[in-house]
Amino acid sequence: MPDNFDYDLAVIGAGPGGYVCALRAAQLGLKVICIDKRMTPGGTCLNVGCIPSKALLHATERLEEAKNEFESLGIEADNLRFNLARMMERKNKVVSDTVKGVGFLFKKNNVTARTGEATITAPGKLHVNGEKLTARHIVIASGSAPISLPNIEIDEQTIVSSTGALSLPKVPERLVVIGAGVIGVELGSVWQRLGANVTVVEYADHIAPGFDRGLSKQFQRSLTKQGLKFRLSTKVTGAEKTPDAVKISMQPAAGGDTETLEADVVLVAVGRRPITQGLGLEALGIALDKNGRIATDAHYKTNVDGIYAVGDVIPGLMLAHKAEEEGIALAEQLAGHAAHVRYDAIPSVIYTQPEFAMVGRTEEALKADGVEYRAGSFPFMANARARAIACTDGAVKVLSCAKTDKILGVHILGPCAGELIAEATLAMEFGASAEDVARTCHAHPTLSEAVKEAAMAAYDMPLHI
Repeated sequence: MPDNFDYDLAVIGAGPGGYVCALRAAQLGLKVICIDKRMTPGGTCLNVGCIPSKALLHATERLEEAKNEFESLGIEADNLRFNLARMMERKNKVVSDTVKGVGFLFKKNNVTARTGEATITAPGKLHVNGEKLTARHIVIASGSAPISLPNIEIDEQTIVSSTGALSLPKVPERLVVIGAGVIGVELGSVWQRLGANVTVVEYADHIAPGFDRGLSKQFQRSLTKQGLKFRLSTKVTGAEKTPDAVKISMQPAAGGDTETLEADVVLVAVGRRPITQGLGLEALGIALDKNGRIATDAHYKTNVDGIYAVGDVIPGLMLAHKAEEEGIALAEQLAGHAAHVRYDAIPSVIYTQPEFAMVGRTEEALKADGVEYRAGSFPFMANARARAIACTDGAVKVLSCAKTDKILGVHILGPCAGELIAEATLAMEFGASAEDVARTCHAHPTLSEAVKEAAMAAYDMPLHI
């Protein structure tokens, strides 16, 4: 490794893990370069993931409100219609403004941004578009890409990944979504509100894998009431493109006769894979796990000195905010500070209506590990603010240790669940008990009172049911 370096830190990937790591390291005095294949920073999340999907979700939620709720609120709206092209223009502007903001932050903090392909040739050395660079530390934050199923080829036209589903030129009459996870139900909801006949096919016997099973059943009922159709415990075995449709072959997950489902567009939303190809990892001998993710120690260091990894390329949840926390922690460690990420306090959110959010353990996981716990629930139907805004589907569930009352998990299905989960995450970060949350004053009338009441139910009993 050379004694003199062009940079203190080279970050490969400008997604949430990479750009945040670069910014924090620069704030702490390191000379930083951040390299990404895209012309714009932000990775999948800002360019073709979290941000554009939330723009479309917001637009279609307002449309749904106008169609189905305005009259009951005493608001009369005639000749209601939508303009898909204008909706897409706004979505693109939201993305453009957001990625420009990251570029501004790079300049403000003196981070060198470089567009190109990066290959690590040795510890401390890398090539970017053929140019040789050196860096004392190298961080791999190259993110992830959608995966498909055997015998199904994504063309981003009639068989699309999340990327293609964000930019369809017209509303498909029939949309089949393969996978009932976050991406599948979010984008399925978008196109259903715009008029598509949406069927979601899921291999498991429930939707929202990894979330609370009890609330998941309520979640499915709510989405079904909105118009989504579900085929659970069903395995997709192939897709045949014809001039008029895509024919999906499927059969019961447990085995059985094959049947066909026709669609104009098929969205494949069965997961993502880490992007590790082309970085030179094999030649360097960097260890990967059985899922192709980079193996690191507790400080994000690989088995090769001077090379680190964060985000979707290492084990753990593939979430933008998880990657951000890792990027910040690593930057601070490299600058000589102590930092860590508390992995049992990382929230997950599905941004449908109602929203579905969680942090910590599920009841299923606690039971499997033999942990004694108490569960307290409170329905939004009993919350005054939820009734006032006509959003009463769902509930809050708080799980606490039966012996210590320490909060082990919180699950929220309902309005603004993605915002409400922050209180629960903060409580878990500081090791709070259910009683701590229950005895914290919450403003009235607010949705957050449902969190307080569920916490009360976990350690004693709620007031309003």
